[in-house]
Amino acid sequence: MTGCGGEPESSDSLKGFGAVAKAFRERAGLTQEQLAPLVQYAPHTVASIEQGRRFPPRDFVNRAEEVLDAFGALRAAARHLSRQPGLAAWFRQWAKLEEQAVSLCTYECRVVPGLLQTEGYTRAVFHCRVPPLTDDEIGARLAARQERQLLLRERPNTAFSFILEEALFLRRVGGVAVTRELIDHVIDCAALRNVEVQVMPLAREEHAALEGPMQLLETPDTCWYGYIEGQRTGQLITDAKEISVLQMRYAKMRSQALTPEDSVGLLERMRGAL
Repeated sequence: MTGCGGEPESSDSLKGFGAVAKAFRERAGLTQEQLAPLVQYAPHTVASIEQGRRFPPRDFVNRAEEVLDAFGALRAAARHLSRQPGLAAWFRQWAKLEEQAVSLCTYECRVVPGLLQTEGYTRAVFHCRVPPLTDDEIGARLAARQERQLLLRERPNTAFSFILEEALFLRRVGGVAVTRELIDHVIDCAALRNVEVQVMPLAREEHAALEGPMQLLETPDTCWYGYIEGQRTGQLITDAKEISVLQMRYAKMRSQALTPEDSVGLLERMRGAL
């Protein structure tokens, strides 16, 4: 199954939340400019959320709930929001599967996976995008990515495995300060009991995934899915034979990459060298 079209789209649930937020703001007799400092967001962000163009961050929901005395309505509406806005169209089906996975395996050679990114690194990646993204588009994608990152801590019984190329950290996307923060964050994530991080060293004569990045996941009913992504396209893989190939490659890479302990040691040395 394939799809394309990279622009995030709004949804009925997002527009519904925005309408509820606007109604409570007007009930409180506040303009968007007056509400903005109270919820610690810019006026254009408040406007984007009310128009259903931006996914409301969790802290926005909590602050607006208190400031507007919304009787729990905003928190209730937020629970029904889909995580689709801010996600590329081709990725949404995979994102829904992520939310119910019992195990998730990710190999990346281009950028640090979204689940492990810091805000600074994410913004740097989006600023590199060609053609350029608008501020609203960056805001929507950042909010959606931060929502996905909650999976690491909200699903402690899900096993997350990441194999990352050493080159991802040597590239220093966003600069030295962003890279230093990123490495610290990845090390912190690797300390979680349900997260395993392995680094594939630059000097590796045999490599099982020279054909590119991949993801695999298992659902509670023991169904396996695969996902591969290129420029502006993504492919959800359901064919058992194709998934078997990806599983063999991932298993081989686990033996080729550094152990989790050695990977953390390498990351610490890289951070110290910055």
